[in-house]
Amino acid sequence: MKTILVFLTQIKENNNKAWFDAHKSEYLEANAVFNTFIEKLIVGISNFDPSIKGLTVKDCTYRFYRDTRFSTNKMPYKTHFGAYICPKGKKSGYAGYYFHIEPKRSDFLNGNLLCTGLYGPEPNILKSIREEIFLNGETFENAVLKAKDFVLEDDQALKRVPKGYPADFKYAEYLKFKNPSLYKSFDNELLLSENLLEKVLSYYQETVSFNTWLNKAVEYALEK
Repeated sequence: MKTILVFLTQIKENNNKAWFDAHKSEYLEANAVFNTFIEKLIVGISNFDPSIKGLTVKDCTYRFYRDTRFSTNKMPYKTHFGAYICPKGKKSGYAGYYFHIEPKRSDFLNGNLLCTGLYGPEPNILKSIREEIFLNGETFENAVLKAKDFVLEDDQALKRVPKGYPADFKYAEYLKFKNPSLYKSFDNELLLSENLLEKVLSYYQETVSFNTWLNKAVEYALEK
């Protein structure tokens, strides 16, 4: 993992095509290390969440080259590596497990992160999740509480309870979420440790009930 961290730190300071072209072999080495780890992570997660069995690294990883056409940020390369491990692959709309490596003081998430859940779900999927919370809010909260090392956080949450739901509903705060996800930041000490894979799998296992709960609501939406 040190190979990845060194490369990302360098690209953060030299985010231009000339530098990248001169150091492309370093990118390829770092990318290969990351892909090998993600391959092992997929296998490990599938042992406690069979819904992601059979996924490939390509199903879960993203291009390192940024699409700058509609962005004010014209930097050509990302400053992070990320993989989203979810049923049927990263574009399926299902909730999943996101693994993220990024040096501190970078321009995206500003550090390493584990995440389980959904970010930017389609309106019909978010509607289904809210309906399920309204019907089964206690089971949703119980799934959140099982993930003792994570926080349920959404900086884009609504200020008010969505229209159509009572403001005095016991679990009303959960209805405000637009990105129902659990987060855990982790430092470079863990990233560079020999037992990284085992620790990450242990953390993600805390969130499997939450992910399974969300994907039932996703299924309802996709079946309609």
